[in-house]
Amino acid sequence: MSFIDEIKQRAKQSIKTIVLPEAEDIRILEATKKIKNEGFANVVLVGNKENITKKAIENNIDLENVKIVDPANSEKYIEYVNLLVELRKNKGMTVEEAKKLVLDPVYYGMLMVKNKEADGLVSGAAHSTADTLRPALQILKTAEGTKLVSAFFIMVVPDCEYGENGTFIFADSGLNPNPGVDDLEAIAVSSAKSFELLVQKEAKVAMLSYSTYGSAKSELTEKMVNATNQIKANNPNLAIDGELQLDAAIVPEIAKSKAPGSKVAGQANVLVFPDLNAGNIGYKLVQRLAKAEAYGPLCQGIARPVNDLSRGCSSDDIVGVVAITAVQAQNQ
Repeated sequence: MSFIDEIKQRAKQSIKTIVLPEAEDIRILEATKKIKNEGFANVVLVGNKENITKKAIENNIDLENVKIVDPANSEKYIEYVNLLVELRKNKGMTVEEAKKLVLDPVYYGMLMVKNKEADGLVSGAAHSTADTLRPALQILKTAEGTKLVSAFFIMVVPDCEYGENGTFIFADSGLNPNPGVDDLEAIAVSSAKSFELLVQKEAKVAMLSYSTYGSAKSELTEKMVNATNQIKANNPNLAIDGELQLDAAIVPEIAKSKAPGSKVAGQANVLVFPDLNAGNIGYKLVQRLAKAEAYGPLCQGIARPVNDLSRGCSSDDIVGVVAITAVQAQNQ
């Protein structure tokens, strides 16, 4: 069974409700149809009901028994306006501003999750990452004990013996441009937890660089060395090593020569990149050249499950991210 099929089976064990606030996008409607047919989550579509229904009919998409919420005509509108004002009053939120924001499907969807009328939200097919995460952080806030919100991709590489049978987490590949040592620690620890939740195997974390064990030295490599040392000191039970080149991190034969004695080198399944340039380029190279499945950017560190989508995503990508979000919601 594939990774995403296993996730769907887990999602079916306790059905969660996931909000899709970009319901006028045909890919969202196609994904909703597939989710409905597979039965692993309940979907709430947020947007202009007339437009959503018209587009579904035009494309022969059956939305029977799918809940559609139109913020402009919702009985919860005033309640949500008051909730948003209460949540943001220390930031100067006015009733007039809240009335405008609650009409935005992403804001409305976040308020549904905050109000526990839904368990998670997936957006980003038609919005930037900032437009998805800004309302998430304003309304849902960060998870308790979280120092940093970060983003990762689940990469499933076909016919691959590396990682966990070809399954990896790449982080941070979607959010933090140039993480410092403390940020890298937060990313590594959160990514290890995400791997163990979603893949259900022990995380083995590689702190990546263009150097292995001091084979080159610069400000860039020292950042990863210092981050690795700090993480090891603060998280003694975490399997982590660095700084490691990518080949030393995942290829056993190369690990033996470049990082002998390492308990992670050659076996890494969580790859922490030194910056967003490397992380974003890395995931797209693997996705396009190795024809890997790429699920994300998935978020970690928000109080309730919220996940971003690439604006180039397909309906199947959306289905996969909704399934992952449902499993994350089971862990709340």
